This record gives sequence, C-alpha cells and structure tokens, in this order.
Amino acid sequence: MKIIEVENYDQMSQAAANYIIEKVKQNPTLTLGLATGGTPKGTYEQLIKDHGENGTSYEKVTTFNLDEYIGFSGEHPSSYRYYMDEQLFHHINVPEAQTHIPRGDSKDMEQECVRYEKSIDDHGGIDLQILGIGSNGHIGFNEPGTKFGAKTHIVTLDESTREANSRYFKSMDEVPRFAISMGIASIMKSREILLLVSGESKKEAMKQLLCGEVTESFPASILQLHPNVTIIADQQALAEAKDFC
Repeated sequence: MKIIEVENYDQMSQAAANYIIEKVKQNPTLTLGLATGGTPKGTYEQLIKDHGENGTSYEKVTTFNLDEYIGFSGEHPSSYRYYMDEQLFHHINVPEAQTHIPRGDSKDMEQECVRYEKSIDDHGGIDLQILGIGSNGHIGFNEPGTKFGAKTHIVTLDESTREANSRYFKSMDEVPRFAISMGIASIMKSREILLLVSGESKKEAMKQLLCGEVTESFPASILQLHPNVTIIADQQALAEAKDFC
C-alpha cells in the first residue's frame, strides 16, 4: 500500500481530487467506483470546481456506487442516489445513464444484488474504486464479520455505523437498519483502490489497517492483499501509526 500523508481534511480532499482528475485525463472512459458520506464530500467539491474552471470532462466516464439504504427510492433526500446527484452528478457532465447506484426500493432485493454485480462485470469491472473506512473497519457497508468472498449483498448495519450516520437524519429511529452493498470480493476486483481517511476518530482504524492482521473481523484489512492501493490520510488519522508499524 502506498501512503500519501497530508496535513488535514482539506488537503486530503484536494489531493484525492487531483488523483481522480489525472486518472480521468489519462483514461476518458474510466469506470469509477464512488463512495458517499462525509469523507469524500470535499473531494467531490474539488472535482466540481475543476470541472467548472478547467473543463475536465466526464462525458465518457461510468460510475458505480458502493451502496444504498434499503427502502429508499432515489428521490428520498437521505438516499445515496440523492446524495450523489446533489454532491456531484448534477454539477459535472457525466450522463445520468452512466451513473449506477443499487436500487434501494427494488421489490426483489436479492435479485437486485445479482443485477448490480452483473452490471459491474458487464462494464468490464471498476478501474478506480474510492473508499472510506469506518471506525470499526467497514468498507462500503461490509460490517465486521462479512465474508471476504461476499459479492453484492444485503447487510444489517452495525449500531456503530447507524450512530455514525445518524447526523444525516432527524433521529436514530429514522436511520435504516439494512442496506445493499458491493461485497468485499466485488471491491477487491477493482484494478485500483484509493482510500481516503481523515480525522482523529479514524486513528485506531488506521493503526489496525496498517499494523494488524488480515481478518474478517476488520473488513478493511483485506486491502493489505490488494496489489494496487493508495491511501491519502491526514496527520490525525495517522497519529497512532506514524511509523507505519
């Protein structure tokens, strides 16, 4: 794993955006795996800024998001489709038909898992997957205990994950208990992974990722086995693993 240390969240966001922009310029038909939540928000803001100022084109880019809450349509303000539209897609020139997010309101969620996994494969797989990491080591919504061989699947969200996401809802009661997520095997098929990590709350997770063993009890640990992972992390996130073990 290659580690790029930056000072703070803003620098992480800028560095990540620069990384993605360069990849898009190198390969205009790039297939991008995207994440939601607080971590990539600043990166998306920088991509929008660059698109407006420099005209970087996403016209031929295809995107696949990691996950979606079950029970939410794309119009729901707390859905990840809504998040992506508002935070990125509606502000760059990527065609809507080339943006893919699991359907949280599908009538047959098991079939939706199969469909989504097949769609990724049919597009030739993901060239660059953007990831964050949960304090419990989850990637996507793959919680501790998820099998490394899992493909796109239905997950029961850990209470710590629901609590972390509750800031996007009026109360904990509104936070969904289930989601559909790319599996760990799905993520590991990506040709390249870019992991973004910021803040003191992630320092223990970073220490375990960089210094711990590979175990299903800490899903992100599987990234140690991927041949092409770049981590952009700020000083607070790296505080417990300064010497990288």
